[in-house]
Amino acid sequence: MHIRYGGLSLLIKLKKYTQSGGLMYIFNSHSEFFRHPQGGIKTNETITFKILVNRKSFGPQLLIEKRHDYDRICYDKIKMEWISREKNYDIYRAETLIKEYGHYYYSFIFDDMKSPDYELLVYDEDYITPDWAKGGIIYHIFVDRFFRRKILSKKGAIIRKWGQTPYYLPDEKGRVLNNDFFGGNLDGIAEKLDYIASLGVNIIYLSPIFEAYSNHKYDTGDYHKIDPMFGTEASLKKLIRKAKKHGISIILDGVFSHTGDDSIYFNKYGRYDSSGAYQSKDSPYYEWYTFNNWNEDYLSWWGIKTLPQINKNNPSYVDFITGKKGVLSHWQKTGIRGWRLDVVDELPDEFIEKIRSSVKSHDKDALIVGEVWEDASNKYSYDRLKKYFCGKELDSVTNYPLRKGIIEYVKNKDCTLLFETMNKIMETYPPPTLNCLMNILGSHDTERILTLLGSSSIPSSKDQMAESRLSEPELKQGIKLLKIAVLLQMTLPGIPCIYYGDEAGMEGWIDPFNRRCYPWGKENKDILDFYYFITKFRKANKVFAEGKYRCLIHDKEVFVFERFDENERIIMAVNLSQNDISLKLKEDMVEYTSLKKGKVFNIKEEDFLILMKK
Repeated sequence: MHIRYGGLSLLIKLKKYTQSGGLMYIFNSHSEFFRHPQGGIKTNETITFKILVNRKSFGPQLLIEKRHDYDRICYDKIKMEWISREKNYDIYRAETLIKEYGHYYYSFIFDDMKSPDYELLVYDEDYITPDWAKGGIIYHIFVDRFFRRKILSKKGAIIRKWGQTPYYLPDEKGRVLNNDFFGGNLDGIAEKLDYIASLGVNIIYLSPIFEAYSNHKYDTGDYHKIDPMFGTEASLKKLIRKAKKHGISIILDGVFSHTGDDSIYFNKYGRYDSSGAYQSKDSPYYEWYTFNNWNEDYLSWWGIKTLPQINKNNPSYVDFITGKKGVLSHWQKTGIRGWRLDVVDELPDEFIEKIRSSVKSHDKDALIVGEVWEDASNKYSYDRLKKYFCGKELDSVTNYPLRKGIIEYVKNKDCTLLFETMNKIMETYPPPTLNCLMNILGSHDTERILTLLGSSSIPSSKDQMAESRLSEPELKQGIKLLKIAVLLQMTLPGIPCIYYGDEAGMEGWIDPFNRRCYPWGKENKDILDFYYFITKFRKANKVFAEGKYRCLIHDKEVFVFERFDENERIIMAVNLSQNDISLKLKEDMVEYTSLKKGKVFNIKEEDFLILMKK
């Protein structure tokens, strides 16, 4: 197989985007030629649109409509100007700017037809994101399972032997209590900072650390206290100080959509010396929750009764979190550099805006990441079109769509979804957001990436999942595919996030098997060495911080793209076919590992090449 990059004329490139319906026209929303600039647009920034129209047709108008949830209103209608000809096509152009941030559609109107709608996100011109985070690497730690030396304790906790399978079977009442602990804590993380830094990490993202009954801590008991199993506020401050010496910042997990039923605020079991909402309507926290029939029938997160849902519009709660003496302010003062907001789609826009205002008032360069599983530029929640990227809310989101695209390509040998996902991100996401995206392959909510890529089948029960391990052939294939997935994660726009232990070859299906203890001294050396290689490569090349992205080839099994700026150009070429291929370029480049120089490079089956030009 031989693939050539370069040399196609403009018109031939565009033919695939021809639309028909009585009128022939050409438009590609992903192209700089047709829409400049790409990505989200600043308020008051000039946008240029071009369209090629069959000469037998009449000149078009540009229609811009502003979106209000599911409704839309006409914002502007502009007659496009004829500028030149290209063979059988007239080229029309229109320039405009938009003064109000928000979500828009644009389309082209002809005498007897209208083009499809194209999305346009406009963000506030004052919107900036933290430069210090760009080009970095995030390390996500599930605190209880990372490292232990001295085991802390608290009432009711069951202490397990390091490396055992986490409890997953329900008790006699059908409940999975998540009250088994393995002893990982904040001091343990501090002890392993040399190792974390060796992976090129500049951000540690901690799973929730506030006092809670469970090992996962998404059932907050007290927002103002560190869980005794993890340490104290002094432990956190010590970790922050030591991490800073390694050039590493700490961000926390903010769970503000619900609390635990076993909390100072709800106090269902009376374990706290306070009047909780479950105990009394006179409780200062009563209006934080919604009771259909006090006190047993209350709204809970996804129907899970241990997680009573918060009324996020309640002024008392909003002030408790975002006020001058609120939760955010308290922890910002310890020196943390940001937050990951759990289930951010369940937080009203007004609440998120106040979170941003509070966090940025303490540290204008703090990083705010929202947990979003879908396209964050066009996300509806509770019938509202979310304004995550309009400049008043988030800096970043968990980039699950990219994860899905990478897995589809690597697992099923088809880069179509990855190509389309990257096109969507590049077309709609604001440039300040683009290089802050949290690019994940695995998390505490997903299967271990090695397991997902290597397994030939999915276990049908949790008992089977508990015992499941990759066979030798599955492990060999999983490692090969994992390296390619990690290459993509580390080099596509955004900040790659390593879920603790993925770099060590940890396996596991869904919760709790994806939350096993880190295998200290038993790491898979092949995988770990590759992580050392690829993270060093990423850190050594500034183009991965804010360099541009362009796809060169997307041919099902073959995906080739480049990152570039004024000073350097790096090409990542992946071949997932069962045959070697030859890649022919227009100019000389150097292969990164072999230092071979030339225009023609061979890429082996199920392998990749990194090519550089500086």
